[in-house]
Amino acid sequence: MRRFVIMFSVLLVFFLSIENISISFAQKVPSPFQYNSPFDYQRATGKKITSFKEAPSLAELVKQKKLPPVKERLPKEPLVIVPVEEIGQYGGTWRRVAIGISDCGIIDTRLTGEGLVRTNVDGTQIVPNIVKKWEISEGGRIYTFYLRDGMKWSDGVPFTADDIMFWYKDIILNKELTPIVPSWLTSEGKPVTVEKVNDYVVRFKFQKPNGIFLWQLCYDGIYSKPFAPAHYLKQFHPNYVSVGELDKKAKDAGFDAWYRYFSNRNSWQNVDRPVLWAWKVSQVTSTRVVCERNPYYWKIDTAGNQLPYIDKVTFDIVQNAEMVNMKALSGEIDMQLRHIYLSNYTLFMENRSKGDYRVLMWNTAAGSDPMLYVTQTVEDPVLRKIFQDIRFRQALSLAINREEINQLCYFGLGKPRQASIISQSPYYDPEWEKAFTEYDPKKANELLDEMGLSKRDKDGYRLRPDGKTLAITLEYCSFPGATTSDVMELIAKYWEKLGIKIALKLIDRSLWNTRMNANQLEASAWCLDKSMNPLLNITWYVLVSAQQWAPAWGIWIATGGKSGIEPPEDIKRIYSLWEKAKSTTNRVLRDRYIREIFNIHKKNIWMIGTVGELPQPVIVKNNFRNVPERVISDDSLFTPANAHPEQFFIKR
Repeated sequence: MRRFVIMFSVLLVFFLSIENISISFAQKVPSPFQYNSPFDYQRATGKKITSFKEAPSLAELVKQKKLPPVKERLPKEPLVIVPVEEIGQYGGTWRRVAIGISDCGIIDTRLTGEGLVRTNVDGTQIVPNIVKKWEISEGGRIYTFYLRDGMKWSDGVPFTADDIMFWYKDIILNKELTPIVPSWLTSEGKPVTVEKVNDYVVRFKFQKPNGIFLWQLCYDGIYSKPFAPAHYLKQFHPNYVSVGELDKKAKDAGFDAWYRYFSNRNSWQNVDRPVLWAWKVSQVTSTRVVCERNPYYWKIDTAGNQLPYIDKVTFDIVQNAEMVNMKALSGEIDMQLRHIYLSNYTLFMENRSKGDYRVLMWNTAAGSDPMLYVTQTVEDPVLRKIFQDIRFRQALSLAINREEINQLCYFGLGKPRQASIISQSPYYDPEWEKAFTEYDPKKANELLDEMGLSKRDKDGYRLRPDGKTLAITLEYCSFPGATTSDVMELIAKYWEKLGIKIALKLIDRSLWNTRMNANQLEASAWCLDKSMNPLLNITWYVLVSAQQWAPAWGIWIATGGKSGIEPPEDIKRIYSLWEKAKSTTNRVLRDRYIREIFNIHKKNIWMIGTVGELPQPVIVKNNFRNVPERVISDDSLFTPANAHPEQFFIKR
């Protein structure tokens, strides 16, 4: 009853506020959102950028001869960003809240997303970024990148091919800093070869064609950036400093090894490390992290104003997510979606006037939240045979009342669906989305009877072929503000009605990870995120490691059959198709391979969906502008970086 009261109150608030939402949220993402240079902008629009401008604080430093003029700080071809609403105003501080200092590490990923290349706002196209253009040759074996002449680090030192070569030779190929070269930088078991052509051209060479390397740069290349400030980091590397001197430096700084000291100096928390993104960390304390504008940032708006508009970004450090949401309610956050939960939607809507903010609802790329699965490689051989029978998974799916889950747990704001790629994706398949999602307990029971599981024990539970009660332990972990436990209670109820004894077990995330990797979970649940573009991250759909729903199959593939359990032909076929998809630059051919992978998933239902495409609330102060009405929010897109925060501004 309590859930129905909550649902009604939320929907009432929602409908009463629709008019206000439509007025406040009228801003859409520009198309295109960026131009590669002022020349490209002029060619496309007929408008010429005749001069460059800068923030008043920087203009004062120029006046004092402490900073070069803005024209000298920008590259010859700065990237042009199209503001969402209007040309912004300089100044102000963007207030955010984080749970612990490590949570502020998003400054160089989710708040900026600066890689050599990046995706467009919805992750469907690759666009220039740090590099202005690229060439692909020998069928995807060789990639040549052209940097922006005159681009500089935040301390004014030129960014050149030497910074990529330092990353490659002195970090990636150094066994102490990089014991294992990341798989996305290898082919045929060998690291990619990187060559300097000249100061502004570099070339990456693989052993065999790598058709998805650009996509990997848009995801892996954001987390593990293929460049580093060589002029700064050389002083901490044994290739440039005597070992004795470096050991003393490391010891004096409290480190027992030079490579640990180096990693510390190359961390986002190091206020002395030069950066390429819009804001550079200037202060780190136990209660606050402060970032200040980069005076050499290499992007401008369509009027020639150097970005970012906002002077500073601050992170107030709190202990938990509840405190984040309380600060949002009281108007102490300017713009944030991290740790802002849908479960607090009613409170957010009711306190808009008091907090002087608006609530945007961005679409998530979650194919299902949660997604359920019975482990295909479960240790119990009897359960394994049951779980691998497709009729069992179909029955579990048909037994779920998704509409009830949507109404009771998500206020009717989600979409009942199968665990699959979201509807905004170019790979969307409506048949897959609906496969075995009708609520049909009668059919579900018939499928289980057909499997030979018709016998019952004295309590009405079905019996396994070995005479034991058919019992499943459903282990899961939850997060603050999540409704996972509520959904799990409903799932247990649905499956118990089939005659399956369900034991729910909420466990700590670290324990969950340990048990999952050890193939010790019978059944579990997780959010099926990253379901917009599989080229950015396909780990849910292709087993290349101890993946959740079949860890031992993934281990078998990862080890070449030396460990784990040999998978069935469908799984081997998926892996083969993915290898083919990775090796071609032919988009039509690659898409055909990926769609075949998804067709195999559609047939097998290894992952069972509940409700997906849930909205993500975004708290935005009313004077915080240029924030799009709708953006797809996902880890693979580094949201809100895909909305270009450098063009956000505070209106006076």
